[in-house]
Formats: sequence, structure tokens, C-alpha cells
Amino acid sequence: MKSQPTSFNFNSNNIAQPSSQLNQTNSQVFLVGGGPGDPDLLTIKALRIMQTADVIVYDALITDEILSLCRQDAEYISVGKKAGNHTLPQEQINQLLVDLAKTGKVICRLKGGDPYIYGRGGEEAQLLAKNNIAYQVIPGITAAAACSAAVGIPLTHRDYAQSLQFVTGHLKKATDTSSDTNWQSLASANQTLVIYMGIIQSPEIKSQLIKHGRAADTPVAIIEKGTRPDQRVVIGTLNTLDELVQTHQIGSPALIIVGEVVNLYEQLNNGLADQHAEQELARLAIEAQINAAQIKAKQEQAA
Repeated sequence: MKSQPTSFNFNSNNIAQPSSQLNQTNSQVFLVGGGPGDPDLLTIKALRIMQTADVIVYDALITDEILSLCRQDAEYISVGKKAGNHTLPQEQINQLLVDLAKTGKVICRLKGGDPYIYGRGGEEAQLLAKNNIAYQVIPGITAAAACSAAVGIPLTHRDYAQSLQFVTGHLKKATDTSSDTNWQSLASANQTLVIYMGIIQSPEIKSQLIKHGRAADTPVAIIEKGTRPDQRVVIGTLNTLDELVQTHQIGSPALIIVGEVVNLYEQLNNGLADQHAEQELARLAIEAQINAAQIKAKQEQAA
């Protein structure tokens, strides 16, 4: 169980709406992308739903900082999944959304990244549609885009990569005849390969990419907790991928980037502004707005 979050209302631009107004729409379930972890990267629409929904159903990747921006008196349900430790199986999460929607409440299904990019939002939407429950999908910034930008690695560049592939690291071994993994395509040169959730499978990923033609000395980057204050970046080559994971004790969430664009890391990362200082300024600005809202509320009560 998490501690009770605090509420943060953007009154100046009328971002937050009363729950009664939200209920007047045809949607009862909102599949909301919470982005990569930095609250500043939330969309305005995501924040609006977060601050007005009756129930917040959230994943393990949702940070406390993002939860603190949700409606204070909402019901909070954690359905987080980590490797080998699932609070609820996906099928039960799908059904939970259906059951909650039938109560007439507005549901915010808050996911890390984007709901439709390795977020299983499609599976949840299928059951909602099957049960004739109206829903909306609120896109979020996916980890590949956010993490690469945060560390100075462009995913495409005319001099290095003419194509880009996203793939989940939850891959079956190539010896499994049921595997649909197209290693030949993933190992193509002159492209950037971004691997979500690939840390555990890093030995297999390294082996199969090299076996199918990707050069052993292809640059790789591992980005742990990208866009967050405790973000880490490890740079190496494909033939040492699993060693990098073990040596640096990489944890979740983490993203792997394979390709020559990683060579730009030193140059472009050095040119980035101090993101920690920027995040601190943003935090102070939020606190100032919260304090102003509280003072205004007290003044209205006293009047």
C-alpha cells in the first residue's frame, strides 16, 4: 500500500474538471499513458483524467511523484507487475476494469509509458469493447523516445541509422519452434534497435543478434530509470551486453539501445542542460502553486 497522495490542481488554465463533468462523456475507462517517470513529461489530458477520476488503477512503473498529482480522495488500486512477481495476472486486470466500469465510476487506468506500446493496453481495450464499455486511450511518451532524448542519443540520424525497430525483451529462445522472433530483421545493419524489458534476456539477445549478423562491436547503451533523478547510463558494445548488465547490477526499468547512434552519446550528452537542476526548479514551481492554492482556499473559507 502506498501513502495517501497529495492533490495538485492546475486551476489557472482550467485543466482539472469536476468528476461530474467527466462522467457526462461517453467514456468510463481511460487508458492513460503516464510517461517514463518524469512528471513534467505527462500530457495535459493525462493530468486532467488523473485529477478527476474516481478510481486510479496503476502499475508498478508509476512513480510516487506522478501518483501525488492524482485526485486526493480517489480510490487507489495497485496492479503492478514485475518479473516473477505479479500483483494480478493480466487477465484479472482486464476483468477488474470491466467490473469497476459497471459501477458507474470514472476509471483511470494509469500505465507507464504509452498504453499501446508494450503496455498491454490493447488487451484491456479488447475486453472493454467486448463488454460494450466505452473507453478512451490517452497516449503517453514511450520510454524509447523519452530515455534516448534524456541522455543525448537520437534514435535516428542520417549518418548512422536509416530505420528503427522497437522490440520487447520478453523473447522466446530461438530453439523454441513457436518463436516468431525475426532475429535476421532485428540484426540488420544501419538501424537502431530499442529493446524494452530486455535485461533478464540480455545473454540471449547478445547471442542471437551476433549469430544473425550484427557486428559484435556494435555500440550499445543501457538506460536505467530514464528521465528520473536516479537515471543511470552504461555504454559498451554488443558482445559485452550481458556483462554490462551484471557488472553494473542493472535493475528495472531499463532500456537497451543497439546501434551506431550510441556513438553520439558523449558529444550530445555533454551538451545537455543540467536536468537535475531543471527538475528541482520544476518541483519548486509545483510546490509554489500548491501553496498558493492552499492559501486561496483558506482565504475563501475565512471570507
